[in-house]
Amino acid sequence: MSIESEIWTTLKVLTWTTGYLTEKGVENARREAEWLLCEATGLDRMGLYLNFDKPLQDDELAAYRSMVARRGKREPLQHILGSQEFDGLEFIVTRDVLIPRFDTETLLEEAVRQAPTARTVLDIGTGSGCIAISLFHRLPQAAITAVDLSPDALSIARRNAERNNAQIEFLLGSFFQPVSERRFDLIVSNPPYITSADLADLQPEVRDFEPRLALDGGTDGLDAYRVLAAEAPRYLEPNGWLLLEIGAGQDKDVATLLADAGFDAIVSVPDNAGIIRVVGGQWHAV
Repeated sequence: MSIESEIWTTLKVLTWTTGYLTEKGVENARREAEWLLCEATGLDRMGLYLNFDKPLQDDELAAYRSMVARRGKREPLQHILGSQEFDGLEFIVTRDVLIPRFDTETLLEEAVRQAPTARTVLDIGTGSGCIAISLFHRLPQAAITAVDLSPDALSIARRNAERNNAQIEFLLGSFFQPVSERRFDLIVSNPPYITSADLADLQPEVRDFEPRLALDGGTDGLDAYRVLAAEAPRYLEPNGWLLLEIGAGQDKDVATLLADAGFDAIVSVPDNAGIIRVVGGQWHAV
C-alpha cells in the first residue's frame, strides 16, 4: 500500500485491505478491515459508511497500515485492538491469556442454571478472568476465587476485574493447591483440552499467539480433566457442582471421568451450534 502517490479514501482502503487479508487466509476479511479502520480513525462502522469518499489523514493511514501488516501475519485481531467482548463486558487480552470466546458463555449459563444460590465459587485456570468476572456479575451473592498458574495471566485478570468493577480473590498456583482445606459450592474451569499432537494444526492465530500452557491438554487432551475430576470432591460442599468446558467430542470421556470419581446428576450441555461444550456433575457425598 503506497501512501506517497495515491489518495486513499475510506472505501479504497477497505477494498484493498479486504483483498489483502483474504489472500493471507483471514476469514471475514471485510469486517476485520472495518474494525481495524474504526480503531485507526476513531469512527464507528456507521461513521465509516458515511465517510466512504473521505481521504484518510496521514497519521490515520500510518496507524492503519501498521495494524493491517500485523493482521496479515495472522496476529489475532483482539491482540491488535487490545480487547475482546465477552458476556457483555470488555476484557483486555494479550499473549499471556486465551482470547475469551463466545462458546464459553455456555459454561456461564450452566453455572447460573445449576448453582443460582452459590455462595462460594472457584474458577480454575482463570486466564483473562472472563469467567470469574462474569460470574461475579451474574451471581452477586457469591464470593469468587480465581486461580491461575501464570503470574502474567493473573496480572491481566486483575486489570480486567478492576476494569469491570468486580471484586475477585486471585491466587497464584496449580489447580487446587492455593485453596487447600477450603470448600466451594461451585467449581468451574475451562482447562487446556487440545491434544499435544493437534497443536501444530491449529490456526496460526491460536498456535503462534495464544499461550501453549492454556492449550496443551496432553496426549489425549484430558490431562487436566483427570486432575479436576479426582481432586474436586475434596473442595466441594455437599451438593456442590463441578462444571467444565470441553473440546468437541470429549463429552463422553469427561462424563466417564466424573462418574468414576463419584459425581452424579451428570450433565452434557450443547452450545448454540449443537456441540456439547460443557460437562459437569454434582457432588453428593459428605
